[in-house]
Amino acid sequence: MTGVSVRRVDFGYFVRPAEEIGTGAPRVEPCLGYVVGHPEGMLLFDTGMGSHPEVDAHYRPRRVGLREALAAAGAQLADIRMVANCHLHFDHCGGNPLLGQVPVFVQETELGAARHTPDYTLPELIEGSRFEQVTGQVEMLPGVFLMPTPGHTDGHQSLVVRRPDGAVIVAGQSHDTATQYAADQLAWRARRDGHAQPLPGIPDWMDAIQQLDPRIVYFAHDRSVWIP
Repeated sequence: MTGVSVRRVDFGYFVRPAEEIGTGAPRVEPCLGYVVGHPEGMLLFDTGMGSHPEVDAHYRPRRVGLREALAAAGAQLADIRMVANCHLHFDHCGGNPLLGQVPVFVQETELGAARHTPDYTLPELIEGSRFEQVTGQVEMLPGVFLMPTPGHTDGHQSLVVRRPDGAVIVAGQSHDTATQYAADQLAWRARRDGHAQPLPGIPDWMDAIQQLDPRIVYFAHDRSVWIP
């Protein structure tokens, strides 16, 4: 669809401890959301980092608030017609309490996990939001879809923006890095080519994503992107 844009929203960064990485050293990771400008309204994918003393001590975040982050991206909170969270961990839905009655689209599986699994997220981040529960793929705006991409969580979802020059994928935390996505995409290609086993395992949904002919894939915790 023409007239649709995708812009990055910078919510700051945090420090992932060495024990969560496996390299023996901590890693500083960005926290990124994305604004989709559309003729029928503006959509926001992820809302930044929530705050809690234990979370702050563990991840040492440097936050940019939702209003400030949107302003830096050329948008305002009042512009947002609808929101989706890729999943409901604290670093993806931290701005949700500021949304009022703006609908927040989330997979039913994800919302159930957030509400009923101890320590899954910060409870205050899911209280009071106007959640629109969906199951599977759903069209939010013409040419803009949510697609389940489970892995990081069972209810993780990505955003697909169809454009005349190919699809733009906002993959959230389906992969921590563009390099990880590139490795899975190449394994997908080897399978498609009928390459002999053994080959690495890949997510079940990788074929559906690649069949959309993505021209660029964005991520929540990596400023790098995947391109063909």
